[in-house]
Parts: sequence; C-alpha cells; structure tokens
Amino acid sequence: MSLLIVDGVTLGYGGEPVLRDVTVSAEPGRILAVTGPSGAGKSTLLHAMAGLLRPLAGEVRASGEVIRDRDHAVSRRIVLVPQDNGLAAILTAGENLQVALMANGAGPSEARASAATALAALGLAEQSGQLVEELSGGQQQRTALARGLALAGDVLLADEVTSELDAVNRARVLELLRAEADRGAAVVFATHDAEAAAFCDAELHLRDGSAEPLAIVKVAP
Repeated sequence: MSLLIVDGVTLGYGGEPVLRDVTVSAEPGRILAVTGPSGAGKSTLLHAMAGLLRPLAGEVRASGEVIRDRDHAVSRRIVLVPQDNGLAAILTAGENLQVALMANGAGPSEARASAATALAALGLAEQSGQLVEELSGGQQQRTALARGLALAGDVLLADEVTSELDAVNRARVLELLRAEADRGAAVVFATHDAEAAAFCDAELHLRDGSAEPLAIVKVAP
C-alpha cells in the first residue's frame, strides 16, 4: 500500500495561491480528516493529491514517486470520490461502477459482481438499475462512494461524502471508510462535520490559506 506525502505544497489557480506550504502525510491503515470552512481549500488539496492540480510549489509523492498528473495518480492506485460525485447521468448506478471497474481491468462478469457487492454495502442494491438522474442526492453520493470503494485503491480520497446523508447512512459510510483503512488503504476524508472528523485518526485543519495539524479527540459512541 502507498504512503501519500504532500511536501511543502502551495496550490492555486491562475498563479494565485489558495493554500500555502502544506505538508501532511496519508498513511496506510489510517484515516486523515481534512477540515475547514467552505472555501478553505479542502477540495483543492484533494485534487492535488489525485493529480488533477499541479502544485505551484512543492510536490505530492506516493511511495516516494512524484505524482505528475491524473493518469500517473491512477497508475499509483489513487482513487478520488469527488464532491460533485462525477457520475455519468446517462448510465444506471450499477453501470457507473461497472464501467469504472472494467476500465481498471476487470472483466464484465467480475465488474457486475463487484458493483453489486459495493452497492449493497451502501444500501443501494435496489437502485442498481436506476439512472443516476432518478436517484436522490444522498443516493448519488453513496453511489459515487460505492464506485470508489469497489476500485479498492491504495489511496482513497473522499470529498464530503457524508454531506447529504441521514444519520444511519452517515454511520454506514464512516464504517466503510474505516474498513477501507483496515484493509490497508490510506484514506483522506474531507469534511466540515466535526463529529465525522473525530472518527478519523488524524486531522489537518485548513484556514486562511494555511494548514494546521490537530490532535483527534474521539467522540464517545
């Protein structure tokens, strides 16, 4: 499994910094919460980790190798669940997973089985044949996470994957993120939810363009 390191990274768009001199590591077997108010740069940081945004300074490394772009991140088995879900509206929930799995080398029958298992784990077995546009916001969010989990990467980057969920599904998602870490993946979970962050093993708080590592205080069940 990969150790993902963000080393002295400055990130921005059009040369204008959004985050400055961020250093943090995502370790196999652990969940890193990235917190902060809206606009603090949580998605920006995850996009850099996923190879979608080239740093203005510093570098992102996976197991010692610099991540150059998205294709390179994919080859290092870095999976991103984006905040906008990134689902194809013309496909069903099941097809969205199957296409991703087949693009990752699975055969059709394996892709169908893996997609069914992942959707069932998120309570979406009955929605497998529904078009994305027929799903609620929360169901779309869970479908996107199911796709990310089904890909079983070395690193999972999950961007606000509990924001539209009720308490039951929120707990289900957090348990699945923990299971992914227990499998050995490095999990990075961007969230504005303090209780969800407390479920994680470490926290990086973004504020005013800078990052501050915080100690985690576990919330009693």
